Amino acid sequence: MNARQPEVGDEVEYAPGRRAVVTDIRRGVYYLRAPGKREWPVPDPDPLTVKRARAERIAAGDL
Repeated sequence: MNARQPEVGDEVEYAPGRRAVVTDIRRGVYYLRAPGKREWPVPDPDPLTVKRARAERIAAGDL
């Protein structure tokens, strides 16, 4: 299990070398979106690794 569960706005790695942003959490199901892709559900957040928190993305001007 991750040290910190992802939150909305966090950039996560969902597969080796693949990143997306958590767009929503509905009834415990995480939803991700990556550039050029539609939003998709991820029922098990355990494989998700937070790479940049929402606050870090804001500080970098990515939001």
